Amino acid sequence: MPAFEFKNAQQLGRVFKQHGIRFLFFGKSGAILLGYSDTTQDVDLYVDKKSPNCKKLVAALLGLGFRLTRKEQEEIVRGKDFIQLRNGPFDVDLVFAPDGIEDFEDAWSRRVQRHGFPVASLDDIISSKQAANRQKDRESLPRLLSFREWLKVKGSKFHRDSE
Repeated sequence: MPAFEFKNAQQLGRVFKQHGIRFLFFGKSGAILLGYSDTTQDVDLYVDKKSPNCKKLVAALLGLGFRLTRKEQEEIVRGKDFIQLRNGPFDVDLVFAPDGIEDFEDAWSRRVQRHGFPVASLDDIISSKQAANRQKDRESLPRLLSFREWLKVKGSKFHRDSE
């Protein structure tokens, strides 16, 4: 299984910027862009589910080489909560309603810029993993929490102060 690579983020970031798509790198791929040392097989994206944004998203994904079925295109345009894409140059999970996050605008207001990309705050990534409560999330949470503490000690701005 191929792993998430920085070049995947670069491709998405460039094309999404050209199309004016509002999104955040999210999940473990977002944490990796913030400096978290781990691997993941896919790119997690939290996408603003407003219809014009979703229509642009379909065009951008097709332009990147994703082979989207008509059903997938319709699901993207309506902002289905979660869509896994395994039919393109790399694997992408589109998340329109992540666990533990109430509203895209709120998450957007807490975003950080890293390598020129919009990335969800580490606190939002952690909150979502805690709310999802999946086995794989429970296994990675202690490391993510340690990483957040390390960032606080370092004085990084890659998280919001949740205290």
